[in-house]
Amino acid sequence: MDLLQFLLVLAVLGAAVFVITGPLRRPPPGEREAEDRGEAALEAAKEAKYREIRDAELDREMGKLSREDWHAVDRELRAEAIEILQKLDRLEGRKVG
Repeated sequence: MDLLQFLLVLAVLGAAVFVITGPLRRPPPGEREAEDRGEAALEAAKEAKYREIRDAELDREMGKLSREDWHAVDRELRAEAIEILQKLDRLEGRKVG
């Protein structure tokens, strides 16, 4: 058997292994649906947190919150928003990888 035949057999075997193991490399259907629901929930939480940040800014402008109180609330809301964004990034990283 010469080198060309050996490489051809090796390529055919590699292709066969790739095709046969294809279903093993895909996540189960239920897991993908749960991941989609999780992403939708995180997107909704992100939008709600952005709304809370805007509401707090409006409350400060209207005089309902002192500058100090607003800073504390704003810091907390933005930290929560960052956590949500990090969770979304991790989820999107799993989908890409």
